[in-house]
Parts: sequence; structure tokens; C-alpha cells
Amino acid sequence: MQLDKDLQSIQEVRDLCSRAKEAQLEFKHYTQQQVDKIVKAMADAGYAAREKLAKMACEETGFGIIEDKITKNIFGSKHVYESIKDLKTVGIINSYENGKVLEIAEPMGVVAALIPSTNPTSTMIYKALISVKARNAIVASPHPASAKCTVETAKLLEEAAVKEGAPRGLIACLSTPTLEGTNELMKNRNVAVILATGSTPMVKAAYSAGKPAYGVGPGNVPAFIERTANYKKAVADIFYGTTFDNGVLCSSEQAIICDRPLREKVIEECKRIGGYFVNQEEKKMLEAVLVDKSGRINPEIVGRTASAIAQKAGFTVPANTRVLICELTTVGKIEPLSMEKLSPILAFYTEEGWLNGCHRCIELLEFGGVGHTLVIHSNDKDIIMKFAIEKPSFRILVNTVASLGAVGFTTALYPSLTLGPGTWGGSIISENVTAKHLLNYKKLAFEVNPINQDSGGSLNSFAGSSHISQSPSDKNATNWIQEVEERMRTRAGNPPIKDSYTYKKGEVPQPESGKILGTGISEDEIDKIIKEFKK
Repeated sequence: MQLDKDLQSIQEVRDLCSRAKEAQLEFKHYTQQQVDKIVKAMADAGYAAREKLAKMACEETGFGIIEDKITKNIFGSKHVYESIKDLKTVGIINSYENGKVLEIAEPMGVVAALIPSTNPTSTMIYKALISVKARNAIVASPHPASAKCTVETAKLLEEAAVKEGAPRGLIACLSTPTLEGTNELMKNRNVAVILATGSTPMVKAAYSAGKPAYGVGPGNVPAFIERTANYKKAVADIFYGTTFDNGVLCSSEQAIICDRPLREKVIEECKRIGGYFVNQEEKKMLEAVLVDKSGRINPEIVGRTASAIAQKAGFTVPANTRVLICELTTVGKIEPLSMEKLSPILAFYTEEGWLNGCHRCIELLEFGGVGHTLVIHSNDKDIIMKFAIEKPSFRILVNTVASLGAVGFTTALYPSLTLGPGTWGGSIISENVTAKHLLNYKKLAFEVNPINQDSGGSLNSFAGSSHISQSPSDKNATNWIQEVEERMRTRAGNPPIKDSYTYKKGEVPQPESGKILGTGISEDEIDKIIKEFKK
């Protein structure tokens, strides 16, 4: 009898999580050198397959742009790897207070990773790299619309890792994804932490699973063009961001807020490079295909081109149209085009001065992107700082492409495809999630405020050690720090006196001839001690 799909999915999750836990219990004892070798092999494998995986993702999901998905795969493999390759994740990683506090890295365990259909292969690569770098295992649950390409990505990453010595089962992906299977994954007893990237309901489910979780929220990114900006570069950046992979990144620009003195110039520049301003009749037609009856975004327009969306809505646009633009004056449910659209559609607002522009940006963020990302195009340092200090966003980008700047491609932020919106957006994290966030941090602390006076006979720090950054696999270590690291690696076992303690049956081990085992005690005294033990 064949099981229902949901039951198959649940059983698969249980099997994968069990194997992942077993693999991670072995992997957590690997040295830094071994871990780094495996992570590099995975990154190289993801980079080598960048074109193949991009094509698979486009063909399976039906949206996005192959060239841009190739770029995202390069980012998820090469750029993410470069950002974490020197991160120390094994043993003692830091020393504070002149050696009185040592920080020791510990893995979390098995990571449950939710993978979205918008960026499936690049997100799988990125999450696998940061998980394994921190000595964790990872079990992924893909979106059903992108299951094949996500499974293929996980397989090639695992094969690369296994070839370099990783235990099999360390990297896995659910091949039969269902809602029931995903819920089982998030609640499975072998899972230590959830890394959720996906729809708002799925992220909320992750936080309700009873496990520690990192979740992300929607973007609805506003782009403010202030009157001192280089408006041509600003428009070019905004268009690049909202058309990159047809706008599926949650950090892509969703609205232009234009300072009134630049209004005509900005509109002219938008039209010059492929922007089409819809009229009121076309606006209604666009709204009709943008959202469904429940008020949520219609998945059929996500990641489609501007011309394809216009055609679906029932109107035609010039052949060179890159972005559909609609002028609005309000924000909220009454204006569906003011929401996050995940497609090359922009709302357009005109505001008088930076303060009104500021208020409009806040409205947009609070409608569906609080805590996420905002971009300002300006050359006024004071206004830029006002935006940085006052806006409810944890990524304030300046004079760059928001979609790629927020993830760390055009900025110096952590390269990441999971962008925390902080507590404002319902998340525990406000940073770009990377390998350091998948570690537990243990502290070894010496006394600094004694209750009882010490005459000088107690060790009170590891100050002066110059070997904290060395690998714990160095068997020649003679200092305290390295001995602590070595004992941690070998599960705090006592160092063996000899290589083997195996004896033949019936053989009684004898002391080495001529070797003095003790002095100052007579044979009679030894016999007396033995008799006392036998009582």
C-alpha cells in the first residue's frame, strides 16, 4: 500500500533528521582545518554549477531571469564563502580581559532550513555553507514549486563535502515537500534551530514551532530621491534593483519617493530608460491582477517581466518597457500597488522636502516592510544621518542598488540571503544572518573580584598566550590554551600513557623491569594497604 504524500513527506523528514543528527555528532569533532576544507569544496561545487542550477530554477518555477539567477548563485557560493572563510568556528575563538575570559565556539546541531521558490538554488548554497562552517548539519525544506532544483543543489553540495571527508547525511533536502512535512521538520526533536526564509505565514509558523528560529519579514523597500541626489544614477540604481531577476528579492525597490524639485527630471529619466507610467484605467486593470481575493499578492505575476504583467492585465506597453510605474498619493490596503509586489512594478510618490519624504517612507515600511530595508539617494550628510537614526529599518542604504546592497553584494554588509528585520519586524535578529549566528558561544571565566583572598597559588588567567588562534589539532602544543583546546576536541579525555591497552586472554601485565615505581615505602606496608582494600 502506497502512503499518502503528506505521510511520505513526514517519514522522509524523520529519516533525514535522524541521519543528520548522527552525522553532526561526528562532524562537531572535526578540526578547523577539516571544516574549512569541506566548506571550500562546497563553495567551489556551487560556483561550478551556477549556470546549470540557474537554468533549472527558471525552468521549474517559470519566473526570474537566468543571467540574474547565475549572479545570485555566484553570490551565494563565492561571495558568501569569501566572507566566512577566515571565521574561526572551532575551539577557542577569542580572549578578553587580558586572558580572564575565553570564548569557545560550539555548534548548534541540526539546522532546519526553509528555502523559498524565489531564490531556491542560491539560498540552498548559502544556508548550507553557513551551517557547515559552524559545524552544523542542515536539512532543507524547499518550496514545492522549486523542489527539483533545490534537491539537486543539496545533492551536489553533499557530494562535494563527502569527497573531502564529511560524514554522509550532513546536508539533506526533502524531496517530497508538503506543508505537513515542513511542520514536522520544524518540530522534529533532532532539529536545534530553524532558519526560515519564505512567506510571512511560513515564517510565523517557524516562530510557533517551539524551536529557536531566525526568521525574515517582507521588504516593501522605499527608495527616496532627495533633491541633492545624482538623480540619473538614482533612477538607474532603482531600475536595476527592481528589475534584477524580475524583482523577486525581498530587498528589491518597491516605491520611488521623489523630492518635489526633482519630480519632472526623475519622471523624464524614468521614461528614457524604460519606465511606463500607467494611466488611471490601466492602474485599475493592474490592481486586478496584482492581488487575489484575500488581498495577497498574486503568485502568477511574481518574477514576471513588465510586458508580461501588462499583457496579463489587459493592456499593451512599448517593447522597451522595463518597469511599470503608478503614481500614488496614499499607502495602505486601499492602494494595492503600495504593497510589496516582487515584480518590476514601482509606486511613485512626490513629496515636498526630506521630512515629508521621511514620513512617506515610514508609512511604506509600516505597511509591509518594517525593520527591513530603506535606500536614500542624497549628497546631504545631515539628511542621510537623519534617515539613519530615525527610520524603522535596520538596513539604511545610501546611493546604491537596494536589492543587491541589502544582501551585501554592492555594500560591505554581511553577504546573506536571510535579512533579519529585528523585533520591529517580528524577528529576534536585525542583522544579515551568517555563520556566526549559527554558533553557540561558551565562556571560560576566571575570578576578577575575589570573595576570599588568594595568597598567589591559584591560576587567574591565560594572559600572555600567543597561541589562541592556532588549530586545536596541533599535537605539539605545550601551553595551557592549546591543551584546553585539545582536551575539548578529544571530549576532555585524559591523554593516554601508551598507544594500546589490549592484552591477551589470561595475560597479567607486568611492570617494566628495572623501573622504580615508588620510593619511601616498604613491602610490608604495601601488603598492609592491600589487605585493607580487601576488607
